[in-house]
Amino acid sequence: MSLGLLGSGGSILTVPILVYGLGQGEKEAIAGSLAIVAGIGALAAIPYAVRRQIVWRSVLLFGLPGMVGAWVGSRVAAGISGAVQLAIFAVVMLVAAGFMLRRPSLAHAAERTPRPVWKVMIDGAAVGVLTGLVGVGGGFLIVPALVLLGGLPMSLAVGTSLVIIAGNAATGFVEHLGTVRALGIELDVRAILTFIALGGVGALAGHTLGLQLPQTVLRRGFALVLLALGAYVLGRNLPGAIG
Repeated sequence: MSLGLLGSGGSILTVPILVYGLGQGEKEAIAGSLAIVAGIGALAAIPYAVRRQIVWRSVLLFGLPGMVGAWVGSRVAAGISGAVQLAIFAVVMLVAAGFMLRRPSLAHAAERTPRPVWKVMIDGAAVGVLTGLVGVGGGFLIVPALVLLGGLPMSLAVGTSLVIIAGNAATGFVEHLGTVRALGIELDVRAILTFIALGGVGALAGHTLGLQLPQTVLRRGFALVLLALGAYVLGRNLPGAIG
């Protein structure tokens, strides 16, 4: 529902659920989250594609460098501990909350001069690195970047973001899959498919619901959830990350 409503937030909720709800290890949860978000993101993008609310040029300029970045981030992630990954993830959650609280000002951002193409590509690659490193789709960064830097209206940025999220997460998952297999970790395929199926339904419902509810209220409520989860995850993993 988060992806359908806001174009972001899927993996930020999925990783804590997999770790603290299902008891999965950090590496397993991050890899599984990437598969789940890739699937849900693709499903959530369907209604936007039907309504022609996806800017495919932006998908290419932002998304393709993002996929390369996701591959790089995933390679880097193989060399750091799960506790460090989750600590970074918690910081990302807190940053995401900040973006969510500030996002109402983006409504007028499309009037600004669009960012040069090469800079948009660098932005996409940077978000992709984050995706591969800690298993987030990056929608909370992609949507503002598409609006503030790419000059897209919010109505087009959300759908475009979902396609980019799906591509970045799929690329990161492929690389993480090799890492977890090398560590002898078996992913819970049943849990992944269940999350994708239920999450896909939730995303479609969220898109419909989002047409009727105030976006500002939704964003602020979600930001509060992120602040609480981010503080909890950081508190649980910071000692192990610096120890």
